Amino acid sequence: MAVIRQEFPFAVEVVDPFWITLADGTRIAATLWKPKTKDLVPVVVEMIPYRRRDGTVFRDLDMHPYWAGYGIACCRVDIRGSGDSGGLLADEYLPREQEDACEIIARLAAENWCNGHVGMTGISWGGFNSLQVAARRPPALKAIITLCSSDDRYADDVHYMGGALITENEMWSNFMLVKNAMPPDPQIVGRAWRDMWLKRLDANRSWSEHWLLHQRRDAYWKQGSVSEDFSAIECAVLAVCGWEDSYSNSVPRLLEGLTSPRLAIMGPWTHAFPCRGDPGPQIGYLQEALRWWRYWLAGEATGIMDEPQYRLYAIGEERPRPWYKSHEGRWIAEASWPSPRIQWQTRWLNPNSLGARPETGSILSVRSPATAGTDCGRWGGYGGTSPDLAIDQRREDGQALCFDTEPLAEDLTLVGAPEITLELSVDVPKVNLAARLCDVYPDGTSALMTYGVLNLSHRDSHEFPAACPVNEPFKVTIRLNDFARTIPKGHRIRLALATQHWFILWPQPTLATATIRSGVCTIKLPVRPPGDEDRHVAFGPAEISMPVASTEVIAGSTAKTVEDDLATGIRTIRLRTDNGTHSIDDRAITTSSWNTDTFTIHPDDPLTAKIVTEYAWAIRSGPCDVEAKSRTELTADQDHFYLTWLIEARERGRLVHSRGDTRVIKRDFC
Repeated sequence: MAVIRQEFPFAVEVVDPFWITLADGTRIAATLWKPKTKDLVPVVVEMIPYRRRDGTVFRDLDMHPYWAGYGIACCRVDIRGSGDSGGLLADEYLPREQEDACEIIARLAAENWCNGHVGMTGISWGGFNSLQVAARRPPALKAIITLCSSDDRYADDVHYMGGALITENEMWSNFMLVKNAMPPDPQIVGRAWRDMWLKRLDANRSWSEHWLLHQRRDAYWKQGSVSEDFSAIECAVLAVCGWEDSYSNSVPRLLEGLTSPRLAIMGPWTHAFPCRGDPGPQIGYLQEALRWWRYWLAGEATGIMDEPQYRLYAIGEERPRPWYKSHEGRWIAEASWPSPRIQWQTRWLNPNSLGARPETGSILSVRSPATAGTDCGRWGGYGGTSPDLAIDQRREDGQALCFDTEPLAEDLTLVGAPEITLELSVDVPKVNLAARLCDVYPDGTSALMTYGVLNLSHRDSHEFPAACPVNEPFKVTIRLNDFARTIPKGHRIRLALATQHWFILWPQPTLATATIRSGVCTIKLPVRPPGDEDRHVAFGPAEISMPVASTEVIAGSTAKTVEDDLATGIRTIRLRTDNGTHSIDDRAITTSSWNTDTFTIHPDDPLTAKIVTEYAWAIRSGPCDVEAKSRTELTADQDHFYLTWLIEARERGRLVHSRGDTRVIKRDFC
């Protein structure tokens, strides 16, 4: 539990709203926390669409007043078309958003209280646009901290993974349908709130339509992907993430690809700030970030750049569970990444074993049911007590082609992204292949360590996919997700190959059989010896500033159920989150929300796959008493996706807006 710090070197002035009028006349709403001092101070900007007054306020007040209390002004901005800002929001990470950010940075740098140096930060969306804006090189931007974000919008976001469609694509789009249907706060914008709201409702559409129309890594995804040109970023970058988050791959890629000053911290957390993150252990993230800001924005000698380039948490021995309060393990460090100390160990896929030498001659096949993948957790986990993580993999291993090492003679630490090279054949032209790496206990318990997937039509290119040759051998390489874990002596390492990964991936139209020859396929494991740097990794205790004053009116809850209907054969997976009802006391706002995600499929028929995702959010603030509810459904046949969405908005219980559509979108090797 984070410690609440109440004493700071500076008193803090809060300006809310802090208005910024852009060149095109659009008024952008922000909250400004400014230290009370006669000295000029730097400022850190966070720009996201999640409503600073009634959405992210619970995390904003943990962080921004803290830094302001130590002499770093902070400006939390509602991006165009969100919260209390003017304009409309049509999609994520648009060039217009980046241009607005450059204008806002210049405006803040010119304030008479600012020293002209600006930082940018954010988690998830704000982490993305911090990288994107850094690539535009606004002169005043000197450093960023990007958390839980990605350098590659196609490869590592909620949409596609290994060229395969992620089901989170629809869940996220449905969430944003509601976010974009909420009005500005009448306490901020006055009587204009309702007119602004109606304009937002009229413009609101499912973003999934955009995302499904771009099933390849085309220009749509390249825009905003800083991996297209890492050299465009010249300011200092601190990249932060957690192994249980779905964006962790971007951190080592940024360390390798950037040429500007850079550091990284990788912890055990899910999609959260490290001072609040689950699973623990939490760290003093705000203190570490303060060292970063003071060095790069105020020119103070904080020693931050003397730290190892990559500080990361190696998970230790623990049995698989759907959620953890804290992960076993230890902090380790690398002076640079990629590390020259990593020793790549090659193992061959032999009959039933991962051998140190190849054993050729056997033909090995796998044909997984459409339900395979149920126990592998959710693509995007959110921590706390949400049962989002992978459980014991023995049921999954039974539906896969498995290869085990011998029991380890000593503890073994793996750090990095294992790489699998396969020579295989398939019996249908479209196949998703999933590879899992597990820690197998002496009693048979199988703990998922990392995984990777590949739409085999994308074996040579995500931009130019091609059908697989049927019953003819071809070669593919699958890079698993980066991870760090110590496997104890006496345990085994298991590689499991499956032709389905539901409910994380949308399935291909037919079941598939994949066949390999033993002794010619390999996996390269990144073995890490202990290092002297490990002894020097230490963080302060987790601290936050005073949280927002709020009252829990109705408690929330989370649940996950898996049901098999023995009569029909249909498996139903249901995720339910009720966020409860909360009153934000200092601004007389009450919010409540819930969402349900339902996945159904028959093990023998991938075309029975169906997602139904629902989300509702209600807000009461002054004269505003509104609720928005969205529903998105995705199904498919052999050749097309069928996307149906609906958004409804009510004012004081009366329906004022209802809009929906059904789109038929051609499947493009997905």
